Amino acid sequence: MSARVLVERLDAVPGIGPTTAQIIVAEIGADMSRFPTPEHQASWTELCPRTIQSGAKHTTGPAGQGNPRLKGAPGEAANAAARTDTFLGARYRRIVKRRGHARALAAVARSILIIAWHLINDPDASCQELGADWHRHHLDSARKTRDLVRQLQAPGHQAALTPTAA
Repeated sequence: MSARVLVERLDAVPGIGPTTAQIIVAEIGADMSRFPTPEHQASWTELCPRTIQSGAKHTTGPAGQGNPRLKGAPGEAANAAARTDTFLGARYRRIVKRRGHARALAAVARSILIIAWHLINDPDASCQELGADWHRHHLDSARKTRDLVRQLQAPGHQAALTPTAA
């Protein structure tokens, strides 16, 4: 597949513009045989979570340096996608509440790289927007109830949690 076609396909992803798509294609290339899975590509770019283990202790660490030219392009695209009313924008808003701005951008950048891997690897694949409300419709209702009860039980909250008889 030609680079021009790949750039056009990547340009359809929210947050990715023509310049960012050109950078991604230039750094990754059209041959995806060196990355058997999208996780391998994310690891090569150093956009994957890192766990440091020493004995029984597990801590998180910085993602690392990776390929600076490739790591910057999805980062800029993630920053642009975070401001949109799309699936990636909703993903950013969900993560930023509990993890912070930088980690939310890194998570969205990783998602963009995984989308790019699928678009480059499969000539028949196309980018299909899931919508900003995808998470709301696909969350487990029992989990959502449990999370809301936990928020109400948090220290400093004044609401009483007594079950009401119906």
